[in-house]
Parts: sequence; C-alpha cells; structure tokens
Amino acid sequence: MRRDLNRIIINGGVLSPGELNYICEAAESLGLDTISFGSRQDIIFPEEIDDEKLKQFDKLRIINPREKDTHNLVSSYVSSDIFPNTSWLTSSRYLYVIEQFKYDLKLRVNITDPKQRLVPLFSGHINFIASENEDYWYLYIRLPDWKKTQMYPALIYSWDMDKVEKAIENILIEEPEDTETIFQLVNDAIDTNNRTVNKPLEVPFDPFPYYEGMNRIGGGKYWLGLYWRNNRYDLSFLKAMCELCAENKIGKISITPWKSFIVKGIPIETKLKWEKFLGKYGINVRHSMLELNWDLPVDDKDALNLKKYLVTNFDQNDISTYGLTFGITNRGIDKYNFTSIVIEKNKQPENLNDFVIRDTYNLLYAKNFDPNTREYIMHVQDVDKVELPGLLMELSQLYFEQLGNEIDDNSSHESKKEVTELEIYQCTECLTVYNETYGDVTQGVLVGTSFNDLPDSYHCSLCEAPKSNFEKKVWVK
Repeated sequence: MRRDLNRIIINGGVLSPGELNYICEAAESLGLDTISFGSRQDIIFPEEIDDEKLKQFDKLRIINPREKDTHNLVSSYVSSDIFPNTSWLTSSRYLYVIEQFKYDLKLRVNITDPKQRLVPLFSGHINFIASENEDYWYLYIRLPDWKKTQMYPALIYSWDMDKVEKAIENILIEEPEDTETIFQLVNDAIDTNNRTVNKPLEVPFDPFPYYEGMNRIGGGKYWLGLYWRNNRYDLSFLKAMCELCAENKIGKISITPWKSFIVKGIPIETKLKWEKFLGKYGINVRHSMLELNWDLPVDDKDALNLKKYLVTNFDQNDISTYGLTFGITNRGIDKYNFTSIVIEKNKQPENLNDFVIRDTYNLLYAKNFDPNTREYIMHVQDVDKVELPGLLMELSQLYFEQLGNEIDDNSSHESKKEVTELEIYQCTECLTVYNETYGDVTQGVLVGTSFNDLPDSYHCSLCEAPKSNFEKKVWVK
C-alpha cells in the first residue's frame, strides 16, 4: 500500500546540479541510498524519516506528509528547446517567471506551453498557459472544491503571475464559485497589467513524445532522458552525474511528471564520455515503449505490480501503445487525471467472514484520448484484473482508429469544417484585437458588445491608444 512520505519542493521541476547533489548528500546522511520523483516534479524520500532529523536541512523545503496544504509548482521548462514550443517562451523566460514563486504555495500551480505534450496543462488549481501574445498567459482555474476548470476572463502579464496567484489564495475564504467573481475580487485587491482575451486557447493534439535516451538538439548539443522503472534513483549515480554536469557547465536538471528526469545541453564532444558513464553504472536508456508514460502513485507496490502485469501482457501480444499514456489510481482519491487512459481500482467492501474478495477495476479514457480535453469517458466498470489486458488492447486499437480524426469541441461532426468570416478590430499601434465575442473585461465591456457600440472613451487595453486607432479586419475561420 502507498505511504505518505516527505517531499522536497522543487520549483518548476528545475534544479541545479549543485542543488541535486546537496539533496543526495542529505538523503545519504539520513540513511537512504535512493530518492524518488513525484508526479508534480518534486523529490520524495522513499522511506519514512524522523522529523527531528529533517530539521538540520534548513536549505531544503521539506514538506511533512501531514502538511496537506503546501504544493509544488509544475512547469514545462523541461520540454523547452527539445519539443515544440511557443516562440517567445524560451528557457530563460521560464526561469524568470518561476523565480517569482519563492513562497510556499497553498494551491497547485502549473506554468505550461500549450504546444508541448510532456507536462499536463490543467492538473493544477491555478493553470497559467502561454498565449501567442508575448509575456501574456491564459489562466484556467479549478479550485479544490470546483467540479470543472474555468477560464479567467483576461490574459495575465508574466510579471503579475505571482501577485495574481497570491491574491487568489487570499480570497479563498470568500469561497468564490466562478472566475467572474475571482476576477472582480482580484482586481479590487491588486493592480495588474491584464490584456483582453481576443481568441480562445488552441491546444494542438500530437502523440505523446519519447523522452528517454541520448537525443540531438542541434547546435552541437544533446539532451539525455533517464527513467528507472521502480522510481528509485541511486544516490551514488546521481552524485557522479552532478559532477559530470558541472564539468560540462550544464546549469540545470529537469524533472518530468513521469518519474524521470532530463539533462539538456550536453556538448557533442563529451557525448562519448556520457555514454561510457552510463555504461559504467549499467544504466538502461532504451526501455520498451510499453513501459514508459505511466503515472503511478509513489511507493505503491500494488500499482507497480499491476503495471508489470499489464506491460507483460502487452509485450506478449505485440501491442503498440505509442502516443498513449496510462494512469493507475484508487477510486475515491482526490486526484486530477492527466493520462489518456485511467485504470481505477475500486475500494473493496468489508470482508464477509472468511470470504476472499477479489479486486475490481474501472477503465476510463479521455475524450479523443487527449487528457487536455479534461473530459473522461467510462469504458467499463467493476471488471476483474484478468480482463484488463484485453480491454486495454481494445482501447489502444480504438485510439489508433481515430488518430488524426479528433473532433474539436466547437466543430460539427462533419469531416469538412464550415468556413466562417469574423469581423474584428485591431489596434494599429500594438496589434491588440477587440473581438465582440469576448468583450473587454479590463474596461467593463460586456461580452457581445459590438465595436460600434463602444464609448468614444474606449482605448486599447494594452497600449492605451484611442478607439480611433483601431482598424476593421476580417478573419476567416
């Protein structure tokens, strides 16, 4: 069974080789020989540690398992430079943004690029998602007691993100029920440089990427992804790797949500040295694709054994799961799923005398097999473990049959989309768009207000140019 364990907060899943080395030395002094990674890019001590022993490591943000209200910040920094990305969202921009959040978070925060697939977009309470406008972010909110994620009615400026998050934490006592209420309360509390939302967030669908092994970036650099199936990373190996990173002037190591990590910026001239280093420690960098892309609770032996059983069956039947992700969870656990397919273990009824009760499972899959739809469909309920392999193979075949034919929420079920023209008005100074579909909450303009009905005092929400500076444009959709 899973145990609650001490976690170390790693802001955005990014740390330096020196910081990782210090964590390894701390773990060694506590009698450990391995550490684990969590689904929110944190580090977990895989054994129970006495609280008094932990107090000596005041440089580390160690979270006691009883502290349920302190959370890690997740970011897609790990995918920058190696997977598709929004052009303005560089590695250095990520670091500047993440640096704002140095305080203990009371809500789960995600800072992500919608063009990458490695890090989930909506698994936080507060989800900042990069827009096409430089330094502006969509904000999607799902507070702990909310049933659905809702979009905040304005784009957030990069240097306001921590202020907005703190303000939302401070108004939780008001128990807001929607983003419109949050918007009003946040605006009353702080000054921000918001921008009008003029188009909906577009999240492209791509198969899940391969993130293991030595891979070329370009410019004479490589990146290395490492995954250990038992999620127990040997401290002696990690310390030696940190030394090698320092020799190669590699400044950052990135943790993924998949219990793995990535080292970017390995010089081409040291590639052979790195390969010899991995060979010396017997590190496998070519796991079966069937084994990757699983989200399991940390230190849950039952979940790990179930995964092994299912992967073995996939392998024996020569099944492809490329692009799919799987999660194993327990029914009733307050957890946001971010995988294509979820295997949910039901809670057992109380034993009746000496009867042995077998575990049963439910299978769910994301709409279009895309976790970013945030909509899960129940496939089967209350099935036995032996039935799972065949049912999962059935789902994988369904995935490949519909791959490339995903139906957008706003489109018809016809394969050919209807072409529509949309009139918008664009500021000639900074190219900000006014779209009556969204109005302009930053100036109290209601949704559906046409440009002609705007008062003469209306101005650009970004550069404050007058209404007369806007030109009519026609978008073809």
